[in-house]
Amino acid sequence: MKGSEIAETGWRRQRGEPSMLDVFRSITVNPGATPWRRFLAFVGPGYLVAVGYMDPGNWATSLAGGAQFGYALLVVALISNIMAIILQALCARLAIATGRDLAQACRDAFPKAVSWPLWAFAELAICATDLAEVIGTAIALNLLFGMPMEIGVLVTALDVIVILWLQNMGFRWVEAFIITLLGVIALCFGIQIALADPNWGEVIRGFAPTTEIVRNPQMLYLALGIIGATVMPHNLYLHSGIVQTRAYGSTIPEKRDALKWATLDSTIALMFALIVNASILVLAAASFHKTGQTEVAELGRAHELLAPLLGASIAPTLFAIALLCCGLNSTVTATMAGQIVMEGFLDIKLPSWLRRLATRLVAIVPALLVTWIYGAGETAKLLILSQVVLGLQLPFAIVPLVMFTASRTKMGELVAPRWLTVTAAVVAAIIIILNIKLLVDLAVG
Repeated sequence: MKGSEIAETGWRRQRGEPSMLDVFRSITVNPGATPWRRFLAFVGPGYLVAVGYMDPGNWATSLAGGAQFGYALLVVALISNIMAIILQALCARLAIATGRDLAQACRDAFPKAVSWPLWAFAELAICATDLAEVIGTAIALNLLFGMPMEIGVLVTALDVIVILWLQNMGFRWVEAFIITLLGVIALCFGIQIALADPNWGEVIRGFAPTTEIVRNPQMLYLALGIIGATVMPHNLYLHSGIVQTRAYGSTIPEKRDALKWATLDSTIALMFALIVNASILVLAAASFHKTGQTEVAELGRAHELLAPLLGASIAPTLFAIALLCCGLNSTVTATMAGQIVMEGFLDIKLPSWLRRLATRLVAIVPALLVTWIYGAGETAKLLILSQVVLGLQLPFAIVPLVMFTASRTKMGELVAPRWLTVTAAVVAAIIIILNIKLLVDLAVG
């Protein structure tokens, strides 16, 4: 591509090799198939993205929110999920229209003085994500098998082997693994909710907005943590990368068809994630807030209290199994997101095992240090803080995403509709305003 052609497309540099080259366009899409079969061809990436919306960090914020404020923060989970659906739709649009994931788009659109800080912020977000997921998995292993936290953190490194093995069998195996664990999570929470027997009238009222969330600094802190745990920066990079595992063709009609099915896939998957997120908060409200246990935020403490409060010995086991499945799923998808960020921003070419191992070590080393220093007793504070850090990093991923998808020069005929751009800009503005409010509250104590 010549310099004039680069300028014409609105990019500073030509498109390089795609991230995750070993699985790029590896899943066939038959344009002549029935709509149902074409949809099934695109089912998968949305559920990998949905994993990030129900990770162990989300458990910590939802448990704390439900225990302290009952069902009041359900509306935050709903709003966060709507934000997520909008932003993930933009991710699919960017990838399908330009052939770039979000990291590559930042690299190709901005000078290094801008793209390198954005890369640093993305890595910080992934570190925060991985810290929550590694600690969550280690807690689950401790609850189920009595495994020491330090050993549990090291065991999470095995996800590198799992990813390599599954991807060698085909990317569909990765998706099947993730979806199977999501089914186990849903089953565990379905049983626990039935045992908790929440007040469904209060649950429904919990989805109604209230100004107290903004006026109460503690509620705002947890609300921003829920947003950070729900709308996660690394998911924006992940989705824009893995949607390109589908061989959907290069013509505009083929891209429009791919965009329709990819958006439907992510929307359905994220509605499933909302059900799980709401279930965690409802379980905390029905089990802990109802009985005056308003300070429960530690995953281990919640595990201990479930049996006596729900009157069933199986409840804590189901809780730990669901947590383990969430942790395993989340570490797999976060490692993949780390690979996309590293390759996309830096354009480095390393063996796939080395890229994944480097990404995992970025998370394991700080998680190991934190576990050694603080132990399991202070993990909830670290998990909630990690989600707030994610909330603070969100604008640095959302603003470029909205800018790219609103540009007809970059997107061509698949440029985002004006209403979608305006809605996404409002989402970005809300998050930025909440972040500023949170920083002010923290600054004044």
